[in-house]
Amino acid sequence: MENFVITLSRQYGALGRPVAQALARMLEIDFWDRDIVEEAAKRMGQSLHAISDMEERERPSLFPVRHREATMSLASYSINDEIFDIESNVIRDAASRTSCIIVGRCGDYVLRDHPRKLSVYLYSSLEDRVKNCMTYLGMDEKTARRQIREMDHARSYYHRKYMPDLKTAFDLGDMQLNASHFGVEKTAEIIADTARKLFL
Repeated sequence: MENFVITLSRQYGALGRPVAQALARMLEIDFWDRDIVEEAAKRMGQSLHAISDMEERERPSLFPVRHREATMSLASYSINDEIFDIESNVIRDAASRTSCIIVGRCGDYVLRDHPRKLSVYLYSSLEDRVKNCMTYLGMDEKTARRQIREMDHARSYYHRKYMPDLKTAFDLGDMQLNASHFGVEKTAEIIADTARKLFL
């Protein structure tokens, strides 16, 4: 059977990882999340800790980059660009080998030419995201709100830099689902049912 791939973009605290895990179980396929970073670290000869410190924490410069081509000169090509390029290769390799779920890392954009791809964007209200961070990640409310604010800022910049055609978050994905409204299992079921109809 021909491979298919599901790319899952998500707001921080919108249950992306538990939904991906449930979805992988339902469809009996692999999912790549932190594994992408681990494999990129191996290919770069760096520690996972070193790569993780830089990933998704890059701060905007005074002149935010909206078109990736502007970052590709020898003068401006950064370690973050190298990480992105290697992670993109990891994603392409994974999608070429077997059916899988790719969480984050601009997977929708990296695999934009994949012929059998379903792109999903998960979101939730701020209050639900705070509650999810407290429930699933053990944060107190103040920490949860700060982490959401910082990660929203970092991911917005990351998307603007590496997805030049992106206008709004809702341009991410063929499906947009409020994961907190449906819950982890039901959200995964909706995505799984759609994938079966499209690919199986």
